[in-house]
Amino acid sequence: MNRWTPCKRRDFIKKLRQLGFDGPFSGTRHQYMVYNEYRLAIPSNEEYSVPQLRIMLREVSKILGREITLKEWISLK
Repeated sequence: MNRWTPCKRRDFIKKLRQLGFDGPFSGTRHQYMVYNEYRLAIPSNEEYSVPQLRIMLREVSKILGREITLKEWISLK
């Protein structure tokens, strides 16, 4: 059975690009990625913990209008 695991920042960005996001772009405090008219702030830590990753994926799900499941997240390369 698969479980949520920490995610490297660069892997997180690659996966968001596969989901249709553009960027990252430089902001005032954080870099951000864009999906249509939505902006998603990308924290600068090198690796995201599981709770932090789940919070950000909840925000991505709201932007996309659908849930990102663990199976889908793992399948993104």
